[in-house]
Formats: sequence, C-alpha cells, structure tokens
Amino acid sequence: MKLFVFDLDFTLWDAGGTWCDATNPPYYWSDGALLDQSNNEIELYPDVIPVLEKLKMKNRKIAAASRTFEPGWAQDLLHLFDIDKYFDLKEIYPSSKIQHFSKIKKHFGFEYSDMVFFDDESRNINEVRKLGVESVFIEEGIRKEDVYRYL
Repeated sequence: MKLFVFDLDFTLWDAGGTWCDATNPPYYWSDGALLDQSNNEIELYPDVIPVLEKLKMKNRKIAAASRTFEPGWAQDLLHLFDIDKYFDLKEIYPSSKIQHFSKIKKHFGFEYSDMVFFDDESRNINEVRKLGVESVFIEEGIRKEDVYRYL
C-alpha cells in the first residue's frame, strides 16, 4: 500500500500565478473566489478534492511536503479550501524535500519505496526520486489519472 505525498503550490493550487509565499494575505472569499489583498485569485485545481476524497475512501495515508517560506499562509489556504482535514501529516517549512521525506518516513514507518510523491518542480522530483520514492512530475495541477494509477 502506498503513502501519497503532495506538494502544494502549482500541484494542488495556483496562487494567482505564483507561490503562496508571494501572495498578500489575509485571504478572503468573494463571490465564490478566494482572493488575497491584491485581489489575486488563488484557485484549487479541479481534481484536488475528488482525488483526496478517493484516497481517504481507500484508507490511504496522505501527507503534504512543501518548502514554502510562509508555512502559516499555506496552512491558511489548506483551511480555507477545506482540504486540511484530508492530510495525516503536513511537512510545510523552508527546507529540502529530503528533510520533509525523512520526517514523513519516521512518522509513518513507511519505506521510501512505499511512497508516491507529486510535485511540479523537477528539482524536487529528482531529489526525492534518489531516495527511492516514486515521483510524479505534475505540469498543470494534479489530475485524477496522475494519482489513481497508484491505487
């Protein structure tokens, strides 16, 4: 059984064409859109909730691994999009993905070979792949077919 690990920026959401640590909180909802103080829209990719719901339905463990410089802002977005409830562990801080995965491995006791990681940055994919983690490059947000093949 696989442990599913997701990056946040440009994997689960698009923070107005940038990373969440380059936005201007506090965030607020207006006419169904989540905006920052500069009126930039932050959008969850369409398949995120169906993917997370299906993983939970299948009793899979889910972790977040994000190297953002503003962990509190990322946590705010997880809460505002109402998806924080799906994550069994969140490693969100400025550091190498190697450190994130070391903590994830220690927390769950999964081998790296029993993890699958989704990220939009090839440097992270390459770094984590060297650990033995199945790593999937995401181009324009997570899609069901990217994830479901690992169920």
